[in-house]
Amino acid sequence: MGRLDDLDLARTLRRDEYARRLVAAQRRFLQLRLTLGGQLTDGTLGPGLLVLMEGPDAAGKGSAIKRIVEPLDPRHYRVSTFSKPDADEKRHHFLRRFFREIPGLGGMCVFDRSWYGRVLVERIERFATDDQWQRAYDEIVGFEQTLVLEGVMIVKFWLHIDGDEQLRRFQSRERDPLRRWKITEEDWRNRDKAPGYVDAAEEMFERTDHELAPWNLIGANQKRYTRVAVLDTLNQRIEEGMERWGIPVPDEV
Repeated sequence: MGRLDDLDLARTLRRDEYARRLVAAQRRFLQLRLTLGGQLTDGTLGPGLLVLMEGPDAAGKGSAIKRIVEPLDPRHYRVSTFSKPDADEKRHHFLRRFFREIPGLGGMCVFDRSWYGRVLVERIERFATDDQWQRAYDEIVGFEQTLVLEGVMIVKFWLHIDGDEQLRRFQSRERDPLRRWKITEEDWRNRDKAPGYVDAAEEMFERTDHELAPWNLIGANQKRYTRVAVLDTLNQRIEEGMERWGIPVPDEV
C-alpha cells in the first residue's frame, strides 16, 4: 500500500459551495502573494514562491494553475512548462534548465512539470540511465533544501485521478475540436504504462518528501474539489513558510 492508495478520489464539492470557497481561497492567496511581494508592506520582499505541479496526464494541473493565478496581476507571477529535455538540454546537468526559472525574493513562479521528470518520465521512457535517475533523488532533495534555505518557498503538488476518469477526460478532449490539441499519441502510450508510473511516483514520494518541501497529494477526480483543495493547501503552506521566515502572517481581509 502506497500513499496513492490512501487518497480519497471521490471527494466532491457542490457548485454553490465551490463558488463560495474558491472566491475565499483566491482572495486569501492574493493577500499572501502581495505580502510576499512587498505590495502590502513597506516594500520589504519576502521569500520567493515556487509551486510545482505534477501528476498523470489530464489530472487537472492546468486547470488548477489557472485558478491559482486568476486573481493575480500578470506582472506578479510566471508560469513555466517543461517537457522531456531536448538534445541541447541533455548535454548539461538535468537541473540546469530549471535554474533560470526559479523566482528570486518576492517573486513567484509555477512549474507545470518539473525536475521530477527525471525520476518519472525520464526513468520510465529510458531517457535517463539507471545511474542518472537513481542519483537524482538525493540531488533533487539537496537542491530543494538549498533553495529553501536561501529564500524560496517550494510547494509541491501531485494531482491524482484513476484510470476511468483519465479515459473519460481523454475521450472528451478528442471530441472537442478546440481541445483536441491537448491529447496526443504519447498520452495514450503513457496511459498503457500507468502501473510503472504509479510505482515510480510512490518511490519519488518516499525519497523526496522532506520537511522543507513536503509533497501535497490531492485526489483529483472532481475538478471543483481539486481547485479548492490546491488553493487551500497552498495558502496553508505559505502561512507556514512565513512563520518559518519570521514574517507576520496577515489577518484575513
